Amino acid sequence: MRTINGQTLKDMFISGSNNLYNHYPEIDALNVFPVPDGDTGMNMNLTMTSGSKEIQNRNDTNISEIAKTFSRGLLMGARGNSGVITSQIFRGFAQGLEGKAEIDVQGLSDAFEKGVEVAYKAVIKPVEGTILTVVRESSAYLKDNLNKATSIEKAVDMLIEEAKRSLERTPDLLPILKEVGVVDSGGAGLIAIFEGMKRALDGTPCERVMATENDPKNPIVAAGASMEEEEFGYCTEFIMELGPDSVKKPFNQKRFTSVLLSRGNSLVVVRDDNIVKVHVHTLNPGTVLNYAQQFGEFLKLKIENMTEQHHALASGAQVEEHTDLVPEPEKEQPHQPFALIAVSSGDGIDEFFNEIGVTELVKGGQTMNPSSEDFLAAIKHANADNIFIFPNNSNIVMAATQAAEMCENDNVYVVPSKTILQGLSAAMMFNPEASNEDNLEEMKAALKNVTSGEVTFSIRDTEINGLSIKKDEFIGIMNKDIVVNGTDKKEVLFSLLSKMITDESSLITLLCGEDVDDSLMEEVQAYIEENYSDLDVDVRKGNQPVYSFLVGVE
Repeated sequence: MRTINGQTLKDMFISGSNNLYNHYPEIDALNVFPVPDGDTGMNMNLTMTSGSKEIQNRNDTNISEIAKTFSRGLLMGARGNSGVITSQIFRGFAQGLEGKAEIDVQGLSDAFEKGVEVAYKAVIKPVEGTILTVVRESSAYLKDNLNKATSIEKAVDMLIEEAKRSLERTPDLLPILKEVGVVDSGGAGLIAIFEGMKRALDGTPCERVMATENDPKNPIVAAGASMEEEEFGYCTEFIMELGPDSVKKPFNQKRFTSVLLSRGNSLVVVRDDNIVKVHVHTLNPGTVLNYAQQFGEFLKLKIENMTEQHHALASGAQVEEHTDLVPEPEKEQPHQPFALIAVSSGDGIDEFFNEIGVTELVKGGQTMNPSSEDFLAAIKHANADNIFIFPNNSNIVMAATQAAEMCENDNVYVVPSKTILQGLSAAMMFNPEASNEDNLEEMKAALKNVTSGEVTFSIRDTEINGLSIKKDEFIGIMNKDIVVNGTDKKEVLFSLLSKMITDESSLITLLCGEDVDDSLMEEVQAYIEENYSDLDVDVRKGNQPVYSFLVGVE
């Protein structure tokens, strides 16, 4: 093949997206830290899916139009740093195709080269040994080794071959990868995309492999994310009332469906105005329900352990019809001069943010990064002249920044808070009488005064930072470094506090997760007040998932 047009590129993009979907659990498993937030594969998967949905029904033969539409979908659906970088790679790729109806191998190489340029510009401090390195080295190799006789198929083969070699070198560039014994997860995801694109060129495009297929070669099964032959999981059905947007996350049916597909199979999603009906087979119904509740509240709910009914349910069981009256939609938010938007991950944390003046909450956190589109929806709903966004997670800052750049309002500012505690501290500094520039300066200064800590559990055995950690042990993290581990969450917290608190500390803020009951919370508070009596102490129920304790020391 000497040239490709828009329809060929469309097939390549969709095949690449499907191949990434089929392999994302393996990519998630490459997470460096043994914490339950290894979501690089998921973020890239949802980002690519968003782009693929935009071009699914497009019949354009113009390659520039297909690339531009795909890029727009990626930008809107971008999640996490890996998803944002992926969207920027293909944004540059689309820019490299601007004005062209079709391209030859030189045009393909030029487009990837432009993708590298745009992706690197999007990252303030590019880190080598990551997806950026893989796309840069593979694109450079293609540019240096193609000639007039090189076919499109051969060019993509060359791209893949060098990408794989580059991925193998990532541990030499990023010491933490070598210490843990993994390659870069984002680079692995990019290779999955490239390989899927090549499959389309070969005439055997990738289809999504559902996790119900009991094939040991299925990468999802191999990663332990699917149902075993004798373990049919749970038939989970619910009817949910959406909104209101003031307290619930805006509902996007395409994204909602994609996420549930990643958590199970035999999925049926039907929306009737503000009522959503769902049927899904999953090994983890709690995870599905927790995710769904971000968008509304349950009206009916049924969970059944599947045995002999498994095959009947999988072949098309439907959720029951719901006939209750649908409530009136919420009125539009009144216009206001200022608004604060914060990412939050628990109802107790929601209340805390509301207390200090945050008007818009975006649900998300470690295991579910909001997309750029989610931030754009919050910006629109805020209906304010001047807006400050607190991402509260290092893996969400880029998506928030990308949304701010995409919106029409020039007075949208991202305060780069990397933890909930940083976000709380910074938001408290907001002064409606001050200028935007002064507010931003004060808020960024507040970030530096917070030492952040977390207590969570390990999802695997590992050795890191001189610690030998066993699966399911509790680990204490200070400023993103694992510093303590143990079998008792309370003792891990106490040890973590001893490392966080210095002679200059004056305030301890502790948010207790959904797994911390009232008696443990009281015990922890008594310990802190007794042992750090010269410090101000604020202990609250945050009800956040995944993390038993979130700690801030100022």
